[in-house]
Amino acid sequence: MPESRAARDHVHSTMRIALLCVTGVVQFGLCVRPLVEYEYRPKWVAVAAFTALALVTAACGVWVVRRKPIPAAVVVVGTAVTLAASAGATRVLPPGQHFGTPDWSFGLVGWHLLLLLLDRVPVLLTAMAVHLTVSVGQFLLAVVPDRAGIGAAGIVAFGTASIQLAVVPISRMLHHRTRQAMSVAAEQEQLTTRVMAVEQWEREQRSVFAGQLGVTLPLLADLADGVLDPRDDDTRRRCSLAATQLRRLFAENDEVPDPLVHEVTACVDEAERRGIEVSLAVSGAAVAVPPEVRRELTSPVVATLAAARSHARVSVLRTHEDVRVAVMADAGTDTDMVTAASAQVAVDYDTYGEYVRMEARWQTRSS
Repeated sequence: MPESRAARDHVHSTMRIALLCVTGVVQFGLCVRPLVEYEYRPKWVAVAAFTALALVTAACGVWVVRRKPIPAAVVVVGTAVTLAASAGATRVLPPGQHFGTPDWSFGLVGWHLLLLLLDRVPVLLTAMAVHLTVSVGQFLLAVVPDRAGIGAAGIVAFGTASIQLAVVPISRMLHHRTRQAMSVAAEQEQLTTRVMAVEQWEREQRSVFAGQLGVTLPLLADLADGVLDPRDDDTRRRCSLAATQLRRLFAENDEVPDPLVHEVTACVDEAERRGIEVSLAVSGAAVAVPPEVRRELTSPVVATLAAARSHARVSVLRTHEDVRVAVMADAGTDTDMVTAASAQVAVDYDTYGEYVRMEARWQTRSS
């Protein structure tokens, strides 16, 4: 999972920064003094081993400080150099000083291996086993140890390995905790995004309703004050237009498979309530049309049906190239109902005697 991988990379990069600091402190804070004070034969081998380990630390630091994974080639070469430096430093120890203070490389090498192989646990365990085996083998070959020496060596080896290997389960626990935290954060972000989307949708709906009511409320106020006569044809047409607009607006919020046809059908139903005989023809498969485009496509339906006198014909045509909504009705020649075209929807208006034909066209490919 990408989330799990991101959590793992975050933990490993953070742990490596800590390991880089620990390795530097152990090498230059605890290992320099034994290297200087004790006699190694030959001395240059111990110095070369110390320098090689310092170079491995510096090479890893180039990627660690930038929180980037260490390249595989650097890991392979660094592991080989670390194990070779450990073997060389142990080989030149003074007699009887294995696992003692002069054996500075034994505890240091484990931190280098952790720094290099933290995200490759099987290889890390193998490298640790090789390092421990070589150290124990050289210890047994150097002198014949007594029980006290074997016990002391065992305590040092076990204690050092336990402390260093404890980093592995700690990193796994941190990985698990980090993955859980990232999952919770992602869920919270998704929830916040959904809430913002809902709030935006509510604001848009309030704006649309306010625009429609801005036309309807003055009409109702004029009717209530007696400014308009309900028997007047123009007043009836305005009321019909407002009712059809509101009906289409309510239909816009319904969850249906084909919103465009649903909104057109709502306009047709409102006209039929007024006694207009309306036929509806739909052809073509449903096409996803944005809400703002649907409003512009249905404007001819709203305007023409509101002005229709007795009958009308509505057609909806969908193709791969465009969506067309056309209305023909006996609406007379009143040009007040002509709807304006926009950048997205083109509107055509024609008159044939007492008949009016209006068509809105939206090109799907240009969207």
